[in-house]
Amino acid sequence: MNTEYNKLVRDNIPEIIKKRGAEPITRTLTKEEYKIELENKLLEEYQEVLESSGRERLEELADMLEVIKYLAKVEESSLADVMIMAEKKNGQKGSFKKRVFLESVREEEETEKLCR
Repeated sequence: MNTEYNKLVRDNIPEIIKKRGAEPITRTLTKEEYKIELENKLLEEYQEVLESSGRERLEELADMLEVIKYLAKVEESSLADVMIMAEKKNGQKGSFKKRVFLESVREEEETEKLCR
């Protein structure tokens, strides 16, 4: 019996599958495929974060962070670069710790015309 997965997995997964007595069928992705599959994996991990809580949520957030790290590498950057960018944005626009929820913006009519 074959179970189809067709998804990016962590590097050690094929060895773990072999140790369980099964045969993994794998291939190496092209650079273009790799980027697409990292993006798909980010969506998968995001959904798993939403569906989890407690310690399990921390594990899913760690998975998401790992995907972000490699998406940064695809862009010839690093997780450190992402963190620097996050700090820069925090300095410019703030973070999310104050729990501010923007409901609307009331503008003068002239300002509204400028935005059209």
